[in-house]
Amino acid sequence: MKKFFRIFLFVVLGLVVLGTFWALWRKSRPVEVTYEIVEARVDTIQNASVATGKISPRDEIMIKPQIQGIISELRKEAGESVQVGEVIAVVKVIPDMNQLNAAESRVRMAEIAMETTRAVYERQKELFAENVISREEMETSDGEYRRAVEELQNSRDNLDIVRDGASKSTSDIANTQVRSTITGMILDVPVKVGTSVINANTFNEGTTIATVADMNDLIFIGNVDETEIGRVHTGMPVKLTVGAVEDRSFDANLEYISPLGVEENGAIVFEIKAAARIPDDVTIRAGYSANAEIVLAREEGVVAIPENAVNFSNDSTFVYVLDSAEAKKQTFTRHDIRTGLSDGMMIEVVEGLVEGQKVRGNPKVK
Repeated sequence: MKKFFRIFLFVVLGLVVLGTFWALWRKSRPVEVTYEIVEARVDTIQNASVATGKISPRDEIMIKPQIQGIISELRKEAGESVQVGEVIAVVKVIPDMNQLNAAESRVRMAEIAMETTRAVYERQKELFAENVISREEMETSDGEYRRAVEELQNSRDNLDIVRDGASKSTSDIANTQVRSTITGMILDVPVKVGTSVINANTFNEGTTIATVADMNDLIFIGNVDETEIGRVHTGMPVKLTVGAVEDRSFDANLEYISPLGVEENGAIVFEIKAAARIPDDVTIRAGYSANAEIVLAREEGVVAIPENAVNFSNDSTFVYVLDSAEAKKQTFTRHDIRTGLSDGMMIEVVEGLVEGQKVRGNPKVK
């Protein structure tokens, strides 16, 4: 029985030793790697810079009142169209008591002066008819009476302006009527009926009654990193994609590059503006976020391969060309090449490859 266990133990030990040697032998053998095969093809390569930003109207005007008071009427709402000169709101004037008292006093004084002057005029008129006074004296009296009448009318108009913000003779162009200065769309009306408003002055920019913009003239406003701004110039074509408008892109032209960079998240960026061409069948609202693709370089009809198939060593650039597609084992030959433009995925091959040649790609994952 002991002899049996001894033999069994030696057999197990022998199998362990043989298994260890077999495993080490397999591990020491070179692993056969299979690569993906990619084919050189004629393609279009372009290098572009993407700027993030938003769509804004070129002209966005804030309408402010010319007098202070309280909003008594709003005739337009946000989203409505407005023509230049059209009334947006009406302001009710809250008169200053000192100015009101002075205006009323001026009217009373003008009435007294006018009654006195009229009485003198009537007497002079009778005397002139009897040839008692000369024509010169009559004309002087007539002029004084006319001036008194004009002063009374002016004082009454001034009282109306102080009390109501407009006189009867100028009611159509009164300062109480807040009118649009451009033709466009009302983007925002931040006030309500009853809101107190003030006019622009030396110490205050005034209350905004409405914001009006021409939505037929839109621009893209975005930022470009300082590493790419040197290759960007005005007049370059831009392709806009708007987040709120799916499956559509719009053409634009770069028309402005800021000469001053600003720091944003630790990087220096420069503001750009591009004039957008929006079709009539698309509705774009102010403030939509958008991306602008600026084509920095473009090559059409060139031989290209995936960039991950290119190898770099010191100053050399090369690929491994497949020798035979029928071979059971993949074999490759090194070919030096000269590359051109790259878009990050595909790279142009200027020399060293022709269309249809197959090169080694990434190793296949087993």
